[in-house]
Amino acid sequence: MPDAIPHAGAVTLTEQAYRAIEEALATLQFEPGAVVSETQIAERVGFGRTPVREALQRLARERLVHILPRRGILVAPIDPAEQLRLLTVRRELERLIARLAAAQADDAQRETFRRIAEGMERVAETADDTTYLRVDRALNLLVLEAARNEYASAAMALLHGLSRRFWYLHGRHSGGLAESALAHARLARAIAAGEEAEAAAASDALMDTIEHFTRATLG
Repeated sequence: MPDAIPHAGAVTLTEQAYRAIEEALATLQFEPGAVVSETQIAERVGFGRTPVREALQRLARERLVHILPRRGILVAPIDPAEQLRLLTVRRELERLIARLAAAQADDAQRETFRRIAEGMERVAETADDTTYLRVDRALNLLVLEAARNEYASAAMALLHGLSRRFWYLHGRHSGGLAESALAHARLARAIAAGEEAEAAAASDALMDTIEHFTRATLG
């Protein structure tokens, strides 16, 4: 994992399990539409049943899985048409939180945004899709933290995971990884500089890139 990703302090086992399962879902280690057991998931990510069960409850709220009583865990299918509806909402929220983050980030956060931009620029050169997802997640979390709006954060939590998984299935094969990484870097640098208008424009440009490959999957 590159040093562009901010290192959080101590986190609970449930949070660690959540992050591990979310990444496993985003990178399609569990096939969309498959039904798996808690035991299979726990063995895959290396955490005990209790933190895994609590993490799955959160992932169910984020629509990445569906809990089927007495049957197991259904990994949510991937639907391009649903993804386009998601992006309609995400575009507006992303623009808002980008402006808020640019206006309200503290000095430490601005330095981390610069490190994330550097990380995304390296990803553009290496085309490392797993690192891309990790740095993307770090950027998403930091933007929400810097925006200081719990309502926007709650709404975006329902959208980011689904978007990351869709990109891993379709976007990384579209040849657009470098373009997407550089779009993320532009956003991170605008927020770091405190440029609200540029951050909003960079957010829209990033959403344009994401929408382009999403529509291409329907073509």
